[in-house]
Amino acid sequence: MACLDRRDLGLLVLRVGTGAVLAAHGTQKLAGWFGGGGIEGTTAAMEAMGFHPPKHSAVAAGLGEAGGGVLLALGLATPAAGAAAAGAMAGAVAVHAPAGFFAQGGGYEYPAFLGFTAAAIGLTGPGRYSVDQVTRHAFNRPWMVALAFAGSAVAAAAVVGRRARGRVAVDPDTT
Repeated sequence: MACLDRRDLGLLVLRVGTGAVLAAHGTQKLAGWFGGGGIEGTTAAMEAMGFHPPKHSAVAAGLGEAGGGVLLALGLATPAAGAAAAGAMAGAVAVHAPAGFFAQGGGYEYPAFLGFTAAAIGLTGPGRYSVDQVTRHAFNRPWMVALAFAGSAVAAAAVVGRRARGRVAVDPDTT
């Protein structure tokens, strides 16, 4: 048996911790767990924040967070998991950006941290203690990294851009 590699152990701790936080955050949106609003409450919130269509946006945000979080924690399809979670957090950053950086003032500090952490794990890889390792990296190929992050970036830009255009159309004085 190979000795423990502290880098792989560190990636395991980072993956599981980050994945658990993201999964919990996403299940608030999808199922109403942990005091969340569930899909109905999240849909209403998405509509109030200017995301259209609001129900699709609620489901996408919840799946990006919960699904990406579970996959990150497992170390399965790590590039796609990191990209999905980072993309979902990009939408959250856009919502919180007008309040500045720090979370205590309603800023984007927390979603930015989660997004950067998920992206870093997706780019770095899951480490030896992961389902990707057990499956011989069937869902963790170099080309998947580029494809997952490009797809996530395009999707996040489209959603955030659509929201921004909709907000300007509603209130043209917010430019």
